[in-house]
Amino acid sequence: MKTSFPIVGMHCASCARLIEKKLKQTPGVGEAAVNYGSETATVEYDPSIRSLGDLGNLVEEAGYRAVIGNDPEKNKEEAKKKELGNLKIKVVISSILSLFIVLGSFPEWFGVSMSPYVLLLLTTPVQFWAGWGFYQATWSGLKNRAASMDTLIVVGTSAAYGYSLLGKATYFDTAAVIITLILLGRYLEAKAKAHTSDAIKKLLHLQAKTARVLRGGKEIDVPIEEVKVGDVIRVKPGEKVPVDGKITEGASTIDESMVTGESIPVDKNIGDIVIGATINKTGAFLFQATKVGSDTVLSQIVTMVAAAQSSRAPIARLADVISSYFVPVVLMLAAATFVIWYDLATFASAFTNMIAVLIIACPCALGLATPTAIMVGTGRGAEHGILVKDAQALEIAHKTKVAVFDKTGTLTRGEPNVTDAVFVENEDFVKKAVAALESNSEHPLSKAIVSFARYYLAKQGSTLKTENFAAIEGFGVKGVVNDLPVLIGNKKLMEKEGVTSSSELDKKAQDWMNEGKTLAFVAISKKNVALIAIADTIKAQAKEMVDGLKRLGIAVWMITGDNEKTARAIAKQAGIENVLAGILPQEKAEKIRELKQKTRVVAFAGDGINDAPALAAADVGIAMGTGTDVAIESAGITLLNKDLRSVVTAIRLSKVTLAIIKQNLFWAFAYNVTLIPVAMGVLYPITGWLLNPALAAFAMAASSISVVGNSLRLKGVKINE
Repeated sequence: MKTSFPIVGMHCASCARLIEKKLKQTPGVGEAAVNYGSETATVEYDPSIRSLGDLGNLVEEAGYRAVIGNDPEKNKEEAKKKELGNLKIKVVISSILSLFIVLGSFPEWFGVSMSPYVLLLLTTPVQFWAGWGFYQATWSGLKNRAASMDTLIVVGTSAAYGYSLLGKATYFDTAAVIITLILLGRYLEAKAKAHTSDAIKKLLHLQAKTARVLRGGKEIDVPIEEVKVGDVIRVKPGEKVPVDGKITEGASTIDESMVTGESIPVDKNIGDIVIGATINKTGAFLFQATKVGSDTVLSQIVTMVAAAQSSRAPIARLADVISSYFVPVVLMLAAATFVIWYDLATFASAFTNMIAVLIIACPCALGLATPTAIMVGTGRGAEHGILVKDAQALEIAHKTKVAVFDKTGTLTRGEPNVTDAVFVENEDFVKKAVAALESNSEHPLSKAIVSFARYYLAKQGSTLKTENFAAIEGFGVKGVVNDLPVLIGNKKLMEKEGVTSSSELDKKAQDWMNEGKTLAFVAISKKNVALIAIADTIKAQAKEMVDGLKRLGIAVWMITGDNEKTARAIAKQAGIENVLAGILPQEKAEKIRELKQKTRVVAFAGDGINDAPALAAADVGIAMGTGTDVAIESAGITLLNKDLRSVVTAIRLSKVTLAIIKQNLFWAFAYNVTLIPVAMGVLYPITGWLLNPALAAFAMAASSISVVGNSLRLKGVKINE
């Protein structure tokens, strides 16, 4: 058996590894994978595990909480909100107490003198109340034979606190400030991850709640869960299609943009497939349900988003990797320092040098290296209209080798517009007649034409007499304007009505069809007099954005559910050579995974609900600010400024941020590598120097300040072209 459940309380990749290790060591558990990003555990187990509650107990034994029971996602959100609220209280109170502790610890600097007993009174709540979670995690790790950064935090701050308690010197400020800063970093990270499950919830809300089913010769409304394969369902204009099926009676125009990404609604006739959650725009029709429940296209999209969000992250956090080796080494060095000095000198010198090693090695700088750079980097991105929801996306975006873009709404404006028009006679009257007739239609193409002829409609269109207007499903519209019969529609309508063609218009029609444009012929009195071309036009910055990515050495692809001809026409305008056309929503994520196998890191940019699985499957998901909430929630980066060139800026931001992070980690680690031997006393035989714990505390603080200062350099780095 296989199950997944949320976990609350993880604050680093080490936590996930600890839980995973605990689960794998349990008899009856086959495989276990814990994802820190989605805060989810996926476990394969046999019947010897009596219930999910047993798995939950194992997680709790490791020091965390498994959310199991009815509506686990809702319970998880409530638990996360409570945890976030508690963490905020600890950060605020610790910050206030730490401020007074620092002021009182350095009277020569601030002129505030406090007795050691007052400092002890102020520090104790920070150490054992605010920092209690560190002690719990350390104890859990020790029980499971694992060490993490929590271990060094506990050992280092406890040593500083304990040494101060002995009255030899006061390092209460060191203990309090370390705990406060790390809690602040964890609060900011937890706040950013508070809405990770919103994408799936919003997808589920797209589904219709009821269906109008024909049963026993009557139409009855039933809950969507009660619809069965084979049921005949009626859908009226403006309603959502409840489930997937095939039209058996009637015709209509359906907005499928949330599924296919195509902005132009699709004409549907008997025998055509309809997809659940799409919107019926015009006519009423009957259809027979072919897929219900988990088999529908929408349900498959929900499943794919959930699976992509729960998959393992492509990159591990550098600080956690370093600390996994660093922590046990430091503990052994501290113990070795005590033993050697106790053997060669006195207990006092042995204890002092051991404390110096622990304080100098306290991972404050290492813990600040990544979050401070991420904080400054994300703030810098916000200044440029780039919202970074997922720090992981910012960490790996600079490694992008292939950038894939959805067409509709991402590279294009996402709505039909008249791009070309040609008139072979009486242009002024034809424009007036077209404006007057099309103003009676609700079809999106009609709105584009009316927008094009708005001047004529406003000036004189209303004075024209329009009679006998009729919309012909799948063909166009017709009517009588000033006593003249007018037809506007596709070539099939012209042929059906016996319209005399124009060689000039037919030639233009062929050229514009090759460019992937939708055509509307205009006929007056059975004679072709005009041709109008309609298309979804490319965004102004698309070409510049593609050129910018190419300069960074990134291959650019376009993927769309649209036809090959239209896709190629748009790609050519944008300067994109690689095109994937006719791709269904469930295939988009698969195509992204295929590209990931061929290259290292793939970024995907989209804006529609149909893009959500691909956004979640990509290493870096980039959503347009004009897109759907689902797309934005599924992406790690959102372009709030609607400027496509921000894709290039986001990748540049990632590059400079990662450079700062690596510098921070290098100097934080180099600081320890250099000064730990000094704290151990390796220079004593040569120079007679020993590192006083006070100097060790100052060096530790200086390393933290240098890391923060280096991160602040991001504010002045140029990230746009």
